[in-house]
Amino acid sequence: MVYRKSTLEDCKAVYDLICDMENKKLPFDKFKKIYHNQVNDFHYYCLVCEHDGIVIGALNLRFEDQLHHAEKITEILEFAVSDKYRNIGIGKEMLSQSFQIAKDNGCSQIEVDCNQLRKDTHRFYIREGMHNFHFKFSKQLIGDNVQENALGR
Repeated sequence: MVYRKSTLEDCKAVYDLICDMENKKLPFDKFKKIYHNQVNDFHYYCLVCEHDGIVIGALNLRFEDQLHHAEKITEILEFAVSDKYRNIGIGKEMLSQSFQIAKDNGCSQIEVDCNQLRKDTHRFYIREGMHNFHFKFSKQLIGDNVQENALGR
């Protein structure tokens, strides 16, 4: 396995992984624009795992100074590993590397939001030493503000 910073050439592979994670097709043109902006912005770092020349995992980070911490914090924005390669340590290694990348970028903490329905993912983060200290609230600003939680929406 090769772990490295993503490049512009990885856009379609990262898109496919995130669509699979979200269980829906995202608009590729919008995704590509955001991805290209992030690849060129030092506030973001997308770590990919490559096996035999194919990207099989992506972990996207954002670094930001936060007033309520008075520190620089890292947030995991997206984290997906191909179904075929799960449960063999790739996610664990990618998460471990993200901790080091955050430290190397001067961050004092790393955070991740995770849908309440992703119980296996919760267990993974806890097993890897993360803590569930926060609640996250959201409101849909376009369309219906549906109150039911569902993956793939």
